[in-house]
Amino acid sequence: MNYKQTTAEKDTITRNTADLEAISSNIYEALNVISKRADQITVELKEELSQKLEAFALPSDNLEEIFENREQIEISKFYEKLPKPVAISLDEYLEGKVEKVVKTTEEEA
Repeated sequence: MNYKQTTAEKDTITRNTADLEAISSNIYEALNVISKRADQITVELKEELSQKLEAFALPSDNLEEIFENREQIEISKFYEKLPKPVAISLDEYLEGKVEKVVKTTEEEA
């Protein structure tokens, strides 16, 4: 997903819990869905950042040979300025972009 185009807030704002509860009719279920989606976003962003920074890794890096790479610093700053994964997942949830998937075991069926 393209998190560069997200409309999520970069700062913490107060939310009305009734808005969250209106979508799923259960506030705890809503928070569970949002937190699981935030975990997914965190993993995706971490993998994307790691792939971009791998291009700058030298096979013989050690503490004495580390030097600052301007491009590497700019990439890291860009990812630091993105909204937090929870804000992105909350925004997706309120816009109806997140679906709850219920897994059932064979015993329940």
